[in-house]
Amino acid sequence: MRDLLVVLPVVIGCLLALRQPWIGVLVWTWLSIMNPHRLTYGFAYSAPLAAMAAGTTLLGLLFTRERGWPFKGPPVVWLALLMLWLNLSWIFAQDRAGDQEVWSKVMKIDFMILVALAVMHSKRHIMGLAWVVAMSLAVLGTKGGIFTILTGGSYRTVGPAGSFLDDNNQFALALIITIPVLRFLQLQVTWRRGRQILGLMMLLCALAALGSQSRGALLALGAMVLAMWWRGNSRVLGGVFIAVAAVAMVAFMPDSWTERMNTIQTYEEDASAQGRISAWHMAWNAAQDHLFGLGYITWKPEYFERYSPFPKAVFAAHSIYFQMMGSHGFIGLAIFLSLWISTWFTAGWLRKHAAGIEEARWAADLGNLVQMALLGYAVGGAFLSLAYFDLPYNLMVLVVLARVWVATRAWEREPPPKPPFWKRKKGGPQEIQTRTG
Repeated sequence: MRDLLVVLPVVIGCLLALRQPWIGVLVWTWLSIMNPHRLTYGFAYSAPLAAMAAGTTLLGLLFTRERGWPFKGPPVVWLALLMLWLNLSWIFAQDRAGDQEVWSKVMKIDFMILVALAVMHSKRHIMGLAWVVAMSLAVLGTKGGIFTILTGGSYRTVGPAGSFLDDNNQFALALIITIPVLRFLQLQVTWRRGRQILGLMMLLCALAALGSQSRGALLALGAMVLAMWWRGNSRVLGGVFIAVAAVAMVAFMPDSWTERMNTIQTYEEDASAQGRISAWHMAWNAAQDHLFGLGYITWKPEYFERYSPFPKAVFAAHSIYFQMMGSHGFIGLAIFLSLWISTWFTAGWLRKHAAGIEEARWAADLGNLVQMALLGYAVGGAFLSLAYFDLPYNLMVLVVLARVWVATRAWEREPPPKPPFWKRKKGGPQEIQTRTG
């Protein structure tokens, strides 16, 4: 039954993608971020569902008249440069053993990001992508939050096996990035019960992030919540709510959680923290020797023996910054940072230019909350290896598309949104207009 619940929507979406490839992008995004097939136990677990979604989307792209130029803003140019450099880094890697699988996965993700930019342009597309991105992780976060409550926080929450999120640290950071996107959707929903459900999802995602027992995620969550409070309309009420929620959540967690969080202050005594420091030393020294970096797989004993002062502590980078530095050199890191700085300023443009336009106020909300998500990614990413995860890249797509939408005053030529089907009156003006086109 669970397999059918995953496969059936994928098949329907793939069929629709042949005529409307943007729907295929939504299916791909859902599969890529949430990995729902990894939550099944039958034939769907290893079925090539993502390949089906990508294939039908590309086939639909060939025949649609709505495709456009994907390079719609500076962040996309930086993404293209990053893709070029990642390929060069893979070609000139010191040891390509094991790299091909990672390289292939990263290129597929980045290529589909370009496809999304080529086939999406309307507010409907942007909102659809935002809902899919948020719900793909909010469902997992809600489940993780409930699990944390039922177990008293005694067990760590993790994402689906075989995905970017199968580690507690990565899963926690992904949920933290999702919270501002949920808040953006909450601001757009007019149904009271829907707003309450989204608010509950945000709380459960935060609780699941804490239940992961990730120290980097705790720092990211703190930084992001403070920034959201500072930009909020009511700092007093918001501050009281945040303080009460934070105290309640922390008080709920077990002693083992408190002890682990306290190791932030005594990192020199923690083996995991020392391993990260070893990996950071290795990445810094290796980048000075190799223009293109070492390649995608850097946690090899020979690299640490040569470049780390702690050669026995062989760890993955556990930092998006040192991950890019060690794998792709200083140039790769510079392009990576430029991509996100450019995305930040694009989101800031939306905050400034869309806030005063009634029809585009939603875009100002999007720019503001994407900046909050990027802040969480920047802080939490300092301690986690999620440089290739597609969620932040989807946020880039959202703000780039929204900027074009606002700059071209697209609301003047797009048809007004249709009311939900349960509010349409049969035979009324809305239905007559729909029938006559």
